[in-house]
Amino acid sequence: MGKRKVSVLETERKVYSNDPPSNQVFNYANNYICTSKYTILSFLPLNLFEQFQRIANTYFLILLILQVIPWISSLTWVTTVVPLVLVLALTALKDAYDDYQRHQSDNEVNNKESMVLRDGEFQSERWQNVIVGDIIRMKDDEFVAADLLLLATSEPNSLCYIETAELDGETNLKVRQALTETAVIGEDDVPQLSRLQCEVICEAPNNVLSKFEGTLKLNNDTLPLSNDQILLRGCVLRNTKWCYGLVIFAGQDTKLMKNSGQAKFKRTQTDRLLNTLIIGIVVFLLLITLACAIACGVWETLTGDDFQVYLPWESFVPHTILGTKAGSKAAGSTVISLLTFFSYLILFNTLVPISLYVSVEFLRQIQSLWINWDAKMYYEPKDTAAKARTTALNEELGQIEYIFSDKTGTLTQNIMTFNKCSIGGRSFGDPADWEGNPIQLDDNTPKHDFSKNKWCDKLVWYDKMLVRCIEEGDDSCMQFFKLLSLCHTVMAETKNGKLVYQAQSPDEEALVGAARNFGFVFKSRSPSTVTIDVVDKDGEIKEEVYKLLCILDFNNVRKRMSVIVEKDGKIQLLCKGADTTVNARLSKDSADLLTKTSVHLNEYANEGLRTLALAHKELNRQVYEEWKEKHYQASISLTDREQKLHDVYELIEVEMTLIGATAIEDKLQDGVPDAIANLANAGIKIWVLTGDKQETAINIGYSSKLLTSEMEEVFVISGETHEDVKQQLTDARDQMKELTKQFSMHTDGAAMERVYTTSSSPESGQVALVSFQEHNAGEESHPTGEESFGGFGIVINGHSLVEGLSESLEMLLLEVGCMCKAVICCRVTPLQKAQVVDLVKNHKSSITLAIGDGANDVSMIKTAHIGVGISGQEGMQAVLSSDFSFAQFRFLERLLLVHGRWSYLRMCKFLGYFFYKNFSFTLTHFWFAWFIGFSAQTVFDAAFIAIYNVVYTSAPIVMLGVFDQDVNDEYSLEFPKLYTPGLTAMFFNKKIFALSLLEGILTSCGIFFFSYGCLIDGIEHDGKDMVSLETLSFMSSSILIAVVTLRCALDTNYWTPFSHVFIWGSLAIFYIVHGILYSDVFGYEYVGSLRHMGGTAVYWLGLLLCVVGILVIVVSIKLARLLLNSNLSDKLRHKASIQRAKAGGKALTLRPKTSIRREFRTQSIRSGYAFAHEEGFGELITSGRYIRRGDNAQVTNQEPNAAAVNA
Repeated sequence: MGKRKVSVLETERKVYSNDPPSNQVFNYANNYICTSKYTILSFLPLNLFEQFQRIANTYFLILLILQVIPWISSLTWVTTVVPLVLVLALTALKDAYDDYQRHQSDNEVNNKESMVLRDGEFQSERWQNVIVGDIIRMKDDEFVAADLLLLATSEPNSLCYIETAELDGETNLKVRQALTETAVIGEDDVPQLSRLQCEVICEAPNNVLSKFEGTLKLNNDTLPLSNDQILLRGCVLRNTKWCYGLVIFAGQDTKLMKNSGQAKFKRTQTDRLLNTLIIGIVVFLLLITLACAIACGVWETLTGDDFQVYLPWESFVPHTILGTKAGSKAAGSTVISLLTFFSYLILFNTLVPISLYVSVEFLRQIQSLWINWDAKMYYEPKDTAAKARTTALNEELGQIEYIFSDKTGTLTQNIMTFNKCSIGGRSFGDPADWEGNPIQLDDNTPKHDFSKNKWCDKLVWYDKMLVRCIEEGDDSCMQFFKLLSLCHTVMAETKNGKLVYQAQSPDEEALVGAARNFGFVFKSRSPSTVTIDVVDKDGEIKEEVYKLLCILDFNNVRKRMSVIVEKDGKIQLLCKGADTTVNARLSKDSADLLTKTSVHLNEYANEGLRTLALAHKELNRQVYEEWKEKHYQASISLTDREQKLHDVYELIEVEMTLIGATAIEDKLQDGVPDAIANLANAGIKIWVLTGDKQETAINIGYSSKLLTSEMEEVFVISGETHEDVKQQLTDARDQMKELTKQFSMHTDGAAMERVYTTSSSPESGQVALVSFQEHNAGEESHPTGEESFGGFGIVINGHSLVEGLSESLEMLLLEVGCMCKAVICCRVTPLQKAQVVDLVKNHKSSITLAIGDGANDVSMIKTAHIGVGISGQEGMQAVLSSDFSFAQFRFLERLLLVHGRWSYLRMCKFLGYFFYKNFSFTLTHFWFAWFIGFSAQTVFDAAFIAIYNVVYTSAPIVMLGVFDQDVNDEYSLEFPKLYTPGLTAMFFNKKIFALSLLEGILTSCGIFFFSYGCLIDGIEHDGKDMVSLETLSFMSSSILIAVVTLRCALDTNYWTPFSHVFIWGSLAIFYIVHGILYSDVFGYEYVGSLRHMGGTAVYWLGLLLCVVGILVIVVSIKLARLLLNSNLSDKLRHKASIQRAKAGGKALTLRPKTSIRREFRTQSIRSGYAFAHEEGFGELITSGRYIRRGDNAQVTNQEPNAAAVNA
């Protein structure tokens, strides 16, 4: 089994091929990876260290040490050591299981196999045994095992195609090319590979995915290396039969692992708050303990010394009658006071009982099971259920304020579909019959049958009018689809009788595939020709071969691509691209058509579709020849070649004629727009961090409702320099403030300021809270104020983000981002994703969640407070690094708004009640101390103290923490504003804790003094006094159990059979246990107390009056709050109960009104352009390097054509 090696600190790396001894000198890391936290040896000390970061665990350890000292402890040490060990053991087992799963994942990866050159032959070797300097052979569709230098491939000119989805989230193929000097190696040329002696000198391991610098020394030549020759771990080999690579970086040194954060110990905000509260409780405990100790010293000095005949001091205490009476009275009282201090410290320890953490862990485990068992989060197509991979973070799901999401595979399905088009001023794509009449789309709407076309694919199309136009030979439609079948860089090959397209981008594949379905089939290409099949008016298939003269390649500046083709002596320029760039190059003759097409383009953009405009132009041969000469001169220029080529392209791409536009849907996962809209309404801000281009990301932003037309402004930050980015961010911030100020003049300024005013200090972030007005019972409540303001969005490019994350600008970036409803960051590396998450996490007092589906998302998933993995098409790395996982993004809505909110609500109720019942229990001893000379005598018997939390009071509160819900899951989803209290920790905070402490103090005071008052003047039937330690103990304990149990019942909103059993059962158990324990069978010191007290009217009347008196106060406070300050859930429960009564007990669904759109702001028009294409494929095609060996054999020995020369 491979082991992790620690690589030395490097400034550069030297790698020798076929020379393991030379490479071993550098002690490079091997290919073994480890994402787990523990080893067998480190588990116990490291896990205990983590657990004792909980102050409560440290507190109980100290308490345990004190309890073993017999002179100061009135309770046995077993009462602390058993629960402490139990808590530590259960937590350790859970952590061990979680880490075991990580080890299993690591083993699965480490034990994958690759073909490695060893001892002159290729052998199957596990990934963990691969080392730097090895030569690996890979085949099509295999994962790259380590970071490799590409040596040779099966493709022409040693090209290699890879998919980098796990690195950057992009599914479009990328090209790599081996050096000419190594490309001569053939497929089975093992002897030559074995003799290969070369030295690579390159950069040290780093996390930069887009850059590689190095040199290759081979045969006394030094050759430059760049990123074009590097295959990174995590990539998948595509459309390449085989390739060879030399391992440069392995294991933890690979760029993939450098971009993956380390597994972190995550604690919830509740845990951190508990640590703070426990410190406060300990301080409170020390104060009352000190007060009791001082009071004891005073009492012993004034009174206790005179009663040593009856209560002698310990033999080691000065001035005791058991010894020599050496020492003064003051010295003896001081020693007793000191001992009493520790005695009370132990007696009052139940202010923070260890059972708190046992119960918390149990509740979290059950809440995790609710998530795992939720059938509404089960995805049947993949047989994948939701899974809580950790049990420690459930309640934090109810407090998420920032969501950081990947795009590809997380929001989208990685599927592009041709949805609509505009041709000749007519829009096609909406369901229509053969006459063009619109029809209703439902499950029974017939799809058009493309089966007559033997090359048809899986296109779903309902508009039969377009099919009719094509069948009738409409010139515009014919021209439109011919352009789609000719203007692209797609490759075609036939596999098993099926035509297969190899597209550099999913957009291209969707467009060419659409043309194929409508009868314009791209068949093949050579460096100089493009062959298509066209269905004519008579339904006959005719082959058309076009001479490919030139490809004017796509890039991010041009935002378009063109081809120049010739057929039958007619030369045409065919262009497709962003409407903003194509429209500016149209002739005046296209003005009317442009007006109509622009309307369609705006409609498509508002639907979130990705649009391209199509245009063409007929070229005069003389004009073309003159342009070709200019193009040739630019292509051979040694200075500013790219700019000169760009200028030459501009000369010919003018005066074009518009044909129409395409609209492609980057298919979102089901329910994504609704989920995002609902999460945004809940006050959650969503940031999308993607490796995609800006246009693609913006398009998805609109289609997913992350960006909306109702937004006041969507800002784009695209500066290249530090100053540019600073200026753009500053301008955006100032404009947001100005627009917010202007809007406040049209609406309620006070509400506006409450909702949207953002402090310049990121630490003082405000949460959007909405007030609800009172309505009649039959009406619906709807929020006021926020929905009428559209808010802002911002889009940040990758190069701008680099500057924005710098130390001098990060706070400005954070301020601007937090003023927006939605943020989209484009061209982001995996490490930048983690940096953005870390920026918000460290400077905002908010809970963050990161969600993704690929290895490129692992770093941000580990960085965020909560990481969610989607089991998608990019492997399981994200899932294995996550805290929660499921199959579809839409399930995140239910995870947060239902399970998260319920978990948070239940945990808050649990903690508030738990502290209350223990304060009520423990502080009763404090009031008793004033009547016993502060001697640390307990008011309750030892058995009651031992099982109070475990037996008598645990079940009711656990049932509340497991089952309680203020509203059902449907209301939770329909009224997302129910989620907002969690954003401000409204249900449990220091104020709520202080109120629980105050209520506990008052309850304990009432319990003790009422019990004492009932018994102090009580007379038995035989004339003896009723009051005694035994009767006072039983009376107090009876009232305590009744009060805290019924107090739990008052807090329960959702009653189940379990609630009834455990709440009323707890009262019964109290009397059953006491009846058994106080019977004559056991001879317990409190024997007969229940039998004796149960037969007196004083006990039952006192019990009734005290319980009712305390609970009446509680009920009165609750009613006052409901009447004066009811929240949304209170009103929903009230209205639901009224409507159920009116409907004869049937539950009715309340639905919120939709937001009222502002009338003073007009809808903006935006471009829907998005095209996931990369520059450079045009040159590959026209040079012939892109053509696979064996394909299009007719081009062998062909003369170099114009396109090849021009390229």
